Amino acid sequence: MPAIVEVNYFNSFWLKKIVDGRAETLPATGGRPNPEIDTSSLPSKLVYPGVISPNTSTTGAAFPFFAQAGVLTLPSFTPDQGVVSLLDWHVEEARIRGGYNNVNVDYGVKAYIEEEYPESAIRFNSMIYSGIYNARTGVNNTNQFPVGEDIIKSVDPRNGSIQKIYAEDTNLIIFQENKVNRALIDKDAIYSAEGGGTVTSANVVIGQIVPYAGEYGISDNPESFAVYGFRKYFTDKNKGAVLRLSHDGITEISRYGMTDFFRDQFQTVDTIDSFGQLIGGWDNYTKQYTLNIKPYNQTGDAGFRTLAFDESVLGWPTFYSYNPNFVFSVNGTMYSIPDYNASSDLPDPGGNIYRHYVEGTGVNRNNFYGVSYPSSIEFLLNPNPSTQKVFKTIAYEGNNGWQVDSIISDVTGLDLVNANWQTSNDTAGPLPTSLGTLVPQIASYYEGAYTEDNVQYYAGFNRKENKYVANLVNNSPVAPGEVVFGVDISGIKGYVATVKMSTDQTTNPGGTKELFAASSEFVISSI
Repeated sequence: MPAIVEVNYFNSFWLKKIVDGRAETLPATGGRPNPEIDTSSLPSKLVYPGVISPNTSTTGAAFPFFAQAGVLTLPSFTPDQGVVSLLDWHVEEARIRGGYNNVNVDYGVKAYIEEEYPESAIRFNSMIYSGIYNARTGVNNTNQFPVGEDIIKSVDPRNGSIQKIYAEDTNLIIFQENKVNRALIDKDAIYSAEGGGTVTSANVVIGQIVPYAGEYGISDNPESFAVYGFRKYFTDKNKGAVLRLSHDGITEISRYGMTDFFRDQFQTVDTIDSFGQLIGGWDNYTKQYTLNIKPYNQTGDAGFRTLAFDESVLGWPTFYSYNPNFVFSVNGTMYSIPDYNASSDLPDPGGNIYRHYVEGTGVNRNNFYGVSYPSSIEFLLNPNPSTQKVFKTIAYEGNNGWQVDSIISDVTGLDLVNANWQTSNDTAGPLPTSLGTLVPQIASYYEGAYTEDNVQYYAGFNRKENKYVANLVNNSPVAPGEVVFGVDISGIKGYVATVKMSTDQTTNPGGTKELFAASSEFVISSI
């Protein structure tokens, strides 16, 4: 059975009759109205609108009927009565003052069903869409969510809540905690019996939802999302992975040499009561995906890690010293907003926007948010991997200003020493100079320079034919059974040597520090 629904408000146009003080009659034979005919028998001066009073004949006649003899009758054209009530009826014009090009009156608020208990409902796995906005006609229905229409689309609740929605072309990419889906916009996918699929247009706004292959999601870190071209980057903290969504589906880019790193780092981001952040952004200057890992227990600017992924090398080539709260790019330039907090020791306490890669100054390299940082690189010396070697020297090609922080060989097997299991390796340590013991194991060209008897010496790197070379002096503790001749032993023994180099603080501050290649002279160990 039909239902009666009360509405609070609706729009209408007013139909009215204008009476100028005289009733109108017609001759008995019909024809056009004749004002000369006697009107004494007719109701006079009925002016509309009047008060709705159906039981009166002349006064306050009900609209839009004609009242006569206490009875409401429809407006009629009756020549026998001589009454014409169809004339002089007017309709309110839709355009202001009836002008052809005048502004059209608004249709106003539409009447919808009013819920008796309009309480909010949170649906963690559903999407809802409103009416449309037409810029050409000016129709704006984006504030309308009619409950009588099917405007809700849901995804599988087993995959967690919806964390982010990204519109791409005619698709809607839906990131859940444990799944990534693609929703078709204004179209549906039709599959044949053989499994082939095609796309067809449909009258629905959000069409069929198709999941991407792989059990990956965005966890609860939508801030890790970044996009460049057709590639989307994000993290799945729950699985310890950094991911890329492209034409070939979802790829775990954290597997490019960084599986253990991200697995361990993501475990420290959240606790039961505290939550950290994984902030992602696209660096349009270097074409790299930048990721900032901000654990819950970060103190000031300690504890965070910022690194970048480069598609050209399919790897993570660098770590950065800055701690951003937001990363974005505009017109080929990268910007970031520093993450300042109460314990921050940075010189600028405000949340200013910082522009990276400023050209032309020449002295701003390695400077982030007003603080200068050294650059460092760690690499392996590993020629003839299965041969036990003695590394005698370390050399590099590039600019001066590089120093060796550490050089360590691979560890030996475990030995029982004084009831304790110990292992050992060879290291090359600081060289004594007239200036005292140097902090780095091998000083840079300028920091290691000293004068003795008006003769220039170099305790660290020395320049030979535009190549910087230094001898390795073993400072390792004597291993059990090892025979040592003299105080200073040249070279370190091992299959492989791990070297860490960094820029110093005195050579051309803020200038260019390039490192092209590194090498070592070695001999086969006689042991």
